[in-house]
Amino acid sequence: MKKLSLRTRVLTGAVAVAALGAGTFGAMSASASTPAAAPAAAIKADAANRNLQQTTHLTLAAATKAAQAALDAAKKENQRVSVAVVDRNGNTVLTLRGDGAGPQAYESAVKKAYTAVSWNAPTSELAQRLTNAPTLKDIPGTLFLAGGAPVQVKGAPIAGIGVAGAPSGDLDEKFAQAGVASLTK
Repeated sequence: MKKLSLRTRVLTGAVAVAALGAGTFGAMSASASTPAAAPAAAIKADAANRNLQQTTHLTLAAATKAAQAALDAAKKENQRVSVAVVDRNGNTVLTLRGDGAGPQAYESAVKKAYTAVSWNAPTSELAQRLTNAPTLKDIPGTLFLAGGAPVQVKGAPIAGIGVAGAPSGDLDEKFAQAGVASLTK
């Protein structure tokens, strides 16, 4: 067998790589343009056979309106607070840090909102429950201090509003309730 020159071997290798690459690209293009048939189970998923569940969530515009109303209520009383709105699943939708709010206020507001939506109750009520169930406070992400209020539709929680930074939890909760009330206007 005759030995090929270095130049011939490099050229042959380059052609082989190019051909392989073109074949792979063509196969990928063909499979990307040809949709696969949907699994039979996916076709049956509809609300009529109870495979889906509908939930209610605040829009970003509504969450912003509520947070701004809470912040405005605090400003009227010359309080420097942070406000957080979480969705039904406890995920933060938005936070507003008022001018001059303390560094702890941000995280506290988020935790109060999370706690309120998780138990569908104002956090001032939940704080009172600690007497009978002191280990509640050990649940991660929660804060059992007044200042959180649930947003409800037909009695079910769809969001939570938390306020932190005022000198008392009662004030924080008053401002959170102002946020909730703004959604009915």
